[in-house]
Amino acid sequence: MLTAADVAAARERIRGHIRTTPLVQADPAECRADPAATVWFKLEHLQHTGSFKARGAYNRILTAAADGHLTDAGVVAASGGNAGLAVAHAAARQGVPARVHVPETAPAVKQAKLAELGATVVATGTKYADAYDAATTDIAETGALFCHAYDQPEICAGQGTLGAELLDQTGGVDTILVAVGGGGLLAGIAAAAEGRAHVVGVEPATIPTLHTALAEGGPVAVDVSGVAADALGATRIGEIAHAVATRTGVTSVLVDDADIVAARTLLWQKFRLVVEHGTAAALAALLSGAYRPAAGERVAVVLCGANTDPSDLA
Repeated sequence: MLTAADVAAARERIRGHIRTTPLVQADPAECRADPAATVWFKLEHLQHTGSFKARGAYNRILTAAADGHLTDAGVVAASGGNAGLAVAHAAARQGVPARVHVPETAPAVKQAKLAELGATVVATGTKYADAYDAATTDIAETGALFCHAYDQPEICAGQGTLGAELLDQTGGVDTILVAVGGGGLLAGIAAAAEGRAHVVGVEPATIPTLHTALAEGGPVAVDVSGVAADALGATRIGEIAHAVATRTGVTSVLVDDADIVAARTLLWQKFRLVVEHGTAAALAALLSGAYRPAAGERVAVVLCGANTDPSDLA
């Protein structure tokens, strides 16, 4: 079971490898929160490769290296997005080869970026599931280290260092709003904040992985669609995330695509912050009223990724 102690150990392990990202205070009125509330933005989209994923990738790879489980076969990931970029970056910095399996439909620009980071890109099939199956075969044949996108203890603990860092920077908050896809970031933050802050998972109404799991008593597959599907498009919440969410009392709120788009636009127009639609979901909880802070409540909104096309923000 993932705990705050695991997150603390990960924080020491990856110190010096990842960026300490800024925290800024926002006007609650601009976020449609109670004027007496305090709202912070955690600018994790400024992390290496443009997302929080670098934290987990480093923790997974450095842990394996220390345990003697990192071989010349290198590391393998299945992701055409932020997780793949993070693994490619961390592997290159540690001088080990990385192979990233992606569906053939993955955008050429993302495949090019993976190659630029030094990874070997292997395109297979038309769906993420095809790439995942190919990665599984790769691991079995080569003995490479697998870096899961969101459901491994070292990955989740690494992502949780964001939460520990945030709590140190603020001196303490009451609530942390975080977007949820597969749940690795949610799991890590909830473990880091256990007994110290309430964590609210924010999901698109079209991809309710956590919401459905909490209602059904366990992870179940959901349909995936909507503007945030490229970043939050896991078909089910991870086992680790569900276990930690259940233990720590995480709650879930749902937001519509229109609210996500509005939040992303506001972050650019009011704050000059460029983020992904998936990232904007966290702020959409405030703007839509899906989550309403009480007077005096201290709320942190995690802005977790910036790998987006900004051309539609002009």
